[in-house]
Amino acid sequence: MRKQELDYILARMLDSHEDISDLNITVGKPFQVESSGELKVVDLGFSLSEITPFQAEIFALNLINKDHRLMRDLIEDGSCDVSYALHGRARFRVNIFSQGDNYSTILRKLEDSIPTCEELGLPKAFLEIPEEKNGFVLFVGATGTGKTTSLAAVLNEINEKQPVHVITLEDPVEYRHSHKRATFNQRELGVDFSSFASGLRAALRQAPNVILIGEMRDRETMEIGLSAAETGHLVFSSLHTLNAGQTIHRITGMFPMDEESQIRARLADTIRWIICQRLLPRIGGGRVAAFEILKTNLRVRDAIIHGEKEGKTFQEIIEAGHAFGMVTFDNYIIELYRDGVITEKTALSYATTKGVVGRGIDSIKSEKGEATTEIKDLEVDW
Repeated sequence: MRKQELDYILARMLDSHEDISDLNITVGKPFQVESSGELKVVDLGFSLSEITPFQAEIFALNLINKDHRLMRDLIEDGSCDVSYALHGRARFRVNIFSQGDNYSTILRKLEDSIPTCEELGLPKAFLEIPEEKNGFVLFVGATGTGKTTSLAAVLNEINEKQPVHVITLEDPVEYRHSHKRATFNQRELGVDFSSFASGLRAALRQAPNVILIGEMRDRETMEIGLSAAETGHLVFSSLHTLNAGQTIHRITGMFPMDEESQIRARLADTIRWIICQRLLPRIGGGRVAAFEILKTNLRVRDAIIHGEKEGKTFQEIIEAGHAFGMVTFDNYIIELYRDGVITEKTALSYATTKGVVGRGIDSIKSEKGEATTEIKDLEVDW
């Protein structure tokens, strides 16, 4: 397959539907795209009911483009990451992985322009985060929930307002920041450094004020990241966890049991914000982000050091910290429903605690004079 043929297929896939986030090439299925959170079949203009193992492998090898490191990663680790540019159309973050004897490829479409916090409709807390001068800011959530986009918007705020040196360590570079008030040096795994740990170790000698670590993948990277946050740097990173409590447990679980108390104390001193993110289907099409936001305070530090207890869980602390910019997923979802952005079914489906969201929805219905139950004509049997 020549590059022109590969680019033609990618262009047809991009033109096939609206709001495309991912392109999916899987053996046994036709070419597919993820549009507004749903997989949809692509009509390429020629008969192809399903992709064969040979076609999937050729597609993957053309994206790898004879890169020995990527081939080694694919063979030894079962997957590899690469970036790909469709000239004049789009850039992609590509993951190629094996499944049995076959190869599959997922291409995540990257946006060319960097969105602002206002354009994304992010909570006011996102305008406070760039004002931090040191410590850890963690964005967490499942793959494909928009963490990278939110991070890019926060870094853009720093770029617009602060004359600082920002170093990013990414796999691959997704949003390319131009130099504004800040100076940006964006480095890519496999091209500019061999591992996040080595890249981060080198970054500490490159006079940064702000460091972005694309993902905290292992204990060594976390250890160096903590040290960077402790020595006066503002460190941003991401983790694949669902909420603030799970994030703390995940980090402490990276270290031996005999180091847990020390790690908890270090986390309590360095963590500034934990932003948890999910994407929900929006009424009328597309998706909207829902957030859980934890901001550090004395109660948060105490819960990190001593662990969660009855009456002192992160969920309860966040609920009590609404005045300080904190919010739970459930309360955020209730407000999305109040604003008419999501349906009642969506709100309940994505709720952390369905009872809490259900009561919130009933309260909103009562305010509007709507019925809160479908049960009618009840009578008292004397």
